[in-house]
Amino acid sequence: MPDPASGSAVAVADTPPRPQKLDDLMLAMDVVDTLRHQDMLVARELDEDAREAALVERLRALYKSQGIEVPDRVIQEGVKALKEARFVYTPPPPSLGRTLATLWVERAIWGKRAGIAAVVVVLLGGAYWATVVRPASKAAAEIATVLPNELKRAYDTALAEAKVPAAKTRADQLLADGREALSKKDPGAARKAVTGLDALTDQLKQVYTLRIVTRQGEQSGVFRVPRGNPGQRNYYLVVEPVTPDGKTLSFPITSEEDGKTKTVSKWAVRVPQATYDQVRRDKADDGIIQNTTLGEKRRGALGVDWSMPVQGGTITEW
Repeated sequence: MPDPASGSAVAVADTPPRPQKLDDLMLAMDVVDTLRHQDMLVARELDEDAREAALVERLRALYKSQGIEVPDRVIQEGVKALKEARFVYTPPPPSLGRTLATLWVERAIWGKRAGIAAVVVVLLGGAYWATVVRPASKAAAEIATVLPNELKRAYDTALAEAKVPAAKTRADQLLADGREALSKKDPGAARKAVTGLDALTDQLKQVYTLRIVTRQGEQSGVFRVPRGNPGQRNYYLVVEPVTPDGKTLSFPITSEEDGKTKTVSKWAVRVPQATYDQVRRDKADDGIIQNTTLGEKRRGALGVDWSMPVQGGTITEW
C-alpha cells in the first residue's frame, strides 16, 4: 500500500501550475516584447508567412512553461502588432514644442552646462579686462592726465635750473618731443621725454671742479703718438671731478682712441702742447702744481667752463 505521505508528495508534484490571468492588451504587449527580444527568432520565423503557425506554437509553449496561459488569438494579435509596429514608439517630428519640452526635461543637464559656460565667460572676460581693457584704460589715462602733468613738472623744474641759453634750448626741445608723443598717443615716447628732462635737471644741478691730478706717484699728464702718424704727438692732462665737499664723481667717458665708453672717476683731456708744457713746468719747479683747475662745472650750466685751453678729446687708459 502506498505511503500516504509519499502519495501526497506525488500528487503535489504532478499538479500543474495554476494559470495566471492577464489582461488581453497586456498579454499582447508582452508577446510583442518577447518577440522583439528574440531578434534572431523573429528574423527566421516572420520572413515567411507559411511558418507563422509554427512561431505561434513556440510562443504558446514558452508562456506555458512559465505558467502563463495565453490564448491563441492574443498570440496572433501580438505577432500582427509586431509586424505593424503597433507598440513601437515613434517620436514626434521636430517642432518648437518638442524642443521646449526636451529642454525642460533636460534642464538639470543644461543648467550645469550653462553654469560652466558662465564661469568660462567670466574667466575669459576677466583675462580680457586684465590684458586688454585695463592696459588700454591705463594708457589712455596716462596720455590724458598723468603724462601731461609729469611733462610739465619735469620741464618747469629743468627750466628753473637752466642758467645758460643752451640748457633752456635743450629743455624746450625735450618738451616739444613730449608734446608730440602725447599728440600721437605714444606713452613710451612721452615718458622718454620726461626722463630726459629729469636727467637734464640732474646735470644742471651738478657742481664740481675738474682738477689736474697731483698726487705723488701718479701721472699728471701723458702724450701719445697717434696711429698712422708717427711724427705727431697728442698731449693730455689727467683730471678728476671733485665736488665742493671733496667727493670725487664718476662719469661715462668715451675714449677717442678706441671709441669705447667707460664710467670712470679719472680720465685724461687732450690739450694743446702749450697748456701741457705750462703744467709740466709748474710741477717741475717743486713737484707741486700750483693751479690744478682745468675747468669748472657750475650749477645751471650744461658742461665745464675751461680755465685753460683744451682740444676736447679724452682717453681712459694710459
